Amino acid sequence: MSANGVVLDKPGKASYDSPASFRIIVLLKTISKILARVMTVRLFAIAKSMGLLHPNQCGSLPGLSATDACLALTHEIKTLQRPRLEVSTLFLDIKAGFDNVNASTLRARLLASHVPSYMVDWVSSFLSERTCTLVFQGSPNLPSPVSVGTPQGSPISPLLFLLYVAPLHMSIPRGLMVSYVDDFSITVASSSYRGNIRRVQKIFTTISARGRDIGVSFSVPKTELIHWRTPSQRSPRSKAPIALEGHLFHPSEVVRWLGYWFTPALSPTHHFRHRTSLAQAVFSFVKPLFSPGAGVWPFLCHRIATGLLCPILTYGADLFTPTYTALRGMNSFWHRVQRWTTNNFYSTPTSILSREACLPPIASYCRYRRRLAALRVACAPPYANPAAARLPPSFASLSLFRAQDSSRHITKGLSSYTSPSTGAPKSPPRH
Repeated sequence: MSANGVVLDKPGKASYDSPASFRIIVLLKTISKILARVMTVRLFAIAKSMGLLHPNQCGSLPGLSATDACLALTHEIKTLQRPRLEVSTLFLDIKAGFDNVNASTLRARLLASHVPSYMVDWVSSFLSERTCTLVFQGSPNLPSPVSVGTPQGSPISPLLFLLYVAPLHMSIPRGLMVSYVDDFSITVASSSYRGNIRRVQKIFTTISARGRDIGVSFSVPKTELIHWRTPSQRSPRSKAPIALEGHLFHPSEVVRWLGYWFTPALSPTHHFRHRTSLAQAVFSFVKPLFSPGAGVWPFLCHRIATGLLCPILTYGADLFTPTYTALRGMNSFWHRVQRWTTNNFYSTPTSILSREACLPPIASYCRYRRRLAALRVACAPPYANPAAARLPPSFASLSLFRAQDSSRHITKGLSSYTSPSTGAPKSPPRH
């Protein structure tokens, strides 16, 4: 299989002198993407029925998102703090995850798990005999052989990567390991932060050894440590560091994970302050393109406000509840957007702006996002969603009322596979 690889720079890098500051996105033929999508649906159904994926793996799977991983993490933190335990979390990132998938190792694992041979042969063929032509300014346009890794840009690549790194997961007594694609978090609790450091070091050694067995490693410079606290704690913050592979990591005051900004006390103020700053930066870039009385139609301003600015501003509202201070800053920015959408005067009362612009108030929209998130978790099956698995047993599950995933409605019947022995269609068993 031959493809073109577009070289894109990773945003936010201090220097672009290293190849690690760039990402290669593979452009595949459309017909191959359709076939890969069909095989993704079928392989996911097989992997789900055979338990090849860990329940705490999120991302690139139907019905799972970054919110579910963060919900499970925050729930576990508060649950462990209830008996007055000290809780710490280590955030890890797999180094060049997609590029380190070994085809022979993945094939051996699929065969050992009794995946149908036709599926294993297709995956092996997909990952073998590949060439890639890098596309960038001044490139020689010569195809180069690719013997390892999965192409970023294919629908099946994220699922193959999750199957490849699933053995890294392990159960932690009085703790939790949850991941989102290649981002891992290890949460432990004990009577002291020093005890947490020793436990995390032991767990890191174990999963690093498992990673070496399959040819993956963690990017140690991207590692972050945080010691959680309750809002009522008045004792001095712990500064106990952790030593990993010759690097010393001190606890962070703020950690950004999956787009959420976490503080030791799980305060939402810092998160929404960053979201407001980011939304203001985007608005300052978009605003000059639509001057009053000129340019495009006004309804396009409304579309930009609802499709671009509002999601940026309210990201994380399904997990955090904005405080009064954070909500005041968000409202101030949102009123500017409403005036820009309607071309109203600055003297126009803010209570009228929402109706004129057909844009909901931020406080109401955040409540709406939280209700949707709660309904989504309530309808999720506990065996497939780490956040739903933490609901109390007495909670009445609404998974029977869950609609079909929008990403699977076209390929609804493709999850059934043919038994090699009988040749008859066979549906994977349900839990």
